[in-house]
Amino acid sequence: MAEKFDVIVVGAGMAGNAAAYTLAKAGVNVLQIERGEYAGSKNVQGGILYAQAVEALIPEFRESAPLERHIIEQRIWVLNDKSYIGTHFRSDNFNEERPNRYTLVRAQFDKWLNGEVKKAGATVITETTVLELLKDETGKVNGVRCDRENGEVRADCVILCDGVNALVGSRSGVRKEINSKEVALAVKEMHFLPRDVINERFNIQESEGVVIEILGTVTEGMLGTGFIYTNGESLSVGIGVIVSDLMKNRINPSTLLEKMKSHPSVAPLLKGSEVKEYSAHLLPEGGYDSVPELSGNGWMVCGDSAHLLNAIHREGSNMALTSGRLAAETYLELRDKGQPINAENLKKYNQKLENSFVLKDLKKYRRMPHIMLENKQFVTMYPDLLAGAAETLLRVDGVDKKTKEKKITKDFRSARGIFGLVGDAFKLVRAWR
Repeated sequence: MAEKFDVIVVGAGMAGNAAAYTLAKAGVNVLQIERGEYAGSKNVQGGILYAQAVEALIPEFRESAPLERHIIEQRIWVLNDKSYIGTHFRSDNFNEERPNRYTLVRAQFDKWLNGEVKKAGATVITETTVLELLKDETGKVNGVRCDRENGEVRADCVILCDGVNALVGSRSGVRKEINSKEVALAVKEMHFLPRDVINERFNIQESEGVVIEILGTVTEGMLGTGFIYTNGESLSVGIGVIVSDLMKNRINPSTLLEKMKSHPSVAPLLKGSEVKEYSAHLLPEGGYDSVPELSGNGWMVCGDSAHLLNAIHREGSNMALTSGRLAAETYLELRDKGQPINAENLKKYNQKLENSFVLKDLKKYRRMPHIMLENKQFVTMYPDLLAGAAETLLRVDGVDKKTKEKKITKDFRSARGIFGLVGDAFKLVRAWR
C-alpha cells in the first residue's frame, strides 16, 4: 500500500461515494477506503433519499438504484401518552414521472452507489480502518495511515467522510471531538410486513410511501424525535435523542423505542410485524454552530463528519451527497487551473457550501437546536396542552363552546403563564426565521 494517489476518500457512505464518484468520472486517480466489509455493511438504517442530490451525480439513477417507495405523504405527530395531534400533507402531484423523494434501505443503496464508484474507475478497499492523517514537514496533509502492514498511503488531498464520530480528524488534530449536546443517538428497527398490509394501513398504492415524524412526551422530557418510514415490505421505526440528555437521565434509548411502539396511535401500524434488524447510529444534530472547520492544508470534510444535517426538516442524505460532490469539484477546479492543494485554495470548498442550500439552510435554523435544548417544555408540557385542547373542543358533552375555550385558555395560562406563552412563541418564531 505504498502507492501514491491523487486523492484519498475516507468512508463509503453518501458523502464519500459522491466525492469518489465525481473524482473518478473526471479521470482522477482516487482511492476510497471503507472500514466495513463492503459499502453499507455497517449501516442497516432506513432513510429518505432526495432525488435532486443524486441526479446531480447520476441523472439516470432511477433505472438501477434499489429504491423502496416514492413519498406522497408527510405526517407530523405530536404525542402525549394517549393521543396525538398533528398535521399531514398528501399530494397526487408526488406521483410524478421522476419522483422527488424516496424511502430506502441504506445498506442496499450505499452498496449500489459504491458499485457505480468502482465502475467509474476508483480504487476501493474495504475492511480497512484509517488510523490517522499523514503530514509533511510543512504540516500539509499528504496521506493516511491504515491498520494494514505497510499501511501508509500518500495523496495530494484527503477527503474525510468517516461519519459523525470523525475519529480520523480528531486523532490528527484537524478537528475537535464531538460534543454530547450536538449529537443524537438513534435506535431503529426494521418491521417486516406484506406489501398489501402496508398499503392498506397507510392508505397508499403499490409504490407510494408515507413518512411520519413524531415528537412529544414519548422522549420523556428529553430532546428528540421518532419516525416511521414505509419501505416496500417493511417499516423503518426508530427514535433519536440528544446524547447529553440520555447521559443525564440514564435512560436506554431502546426503552424509549418500546414506549413509542406501544403508543395507541403507533401500535396498530406495527401489529403482526416481524422485527429482523436493530441498529444504533449517531446523528449530528447541533446545526450550523456545530459545523467544524470544513477544510485545511490538504484536506476537506463532508457529510456527517462535517455535521451537515438539517434536524428541523430531517434532511441529511442530500447534504452529504452535495457536500461530497462539491469537495470533489473543488479539487478538480484547482487541478485544472494548476493551483496548489493548500489551505487557502481549499477555502473554495467552504464558499461552495456557503453558496449552496446546505449551509444556507443550516444558518437559517442555527438558533433552533439551542432553543429546543434549553426549553424542554416544547416536548413535555405543550404536547399535553395541545392534545387536551383538541379533546376538549371535540368532545360533545353539553358544555357550550365559549366555556370550553375559556377552559383551554385557563389551562395554557396556568401551565405556562401569559409571559411564558408569549416568550415561547417569540423564541420559536425567531429561531424559525
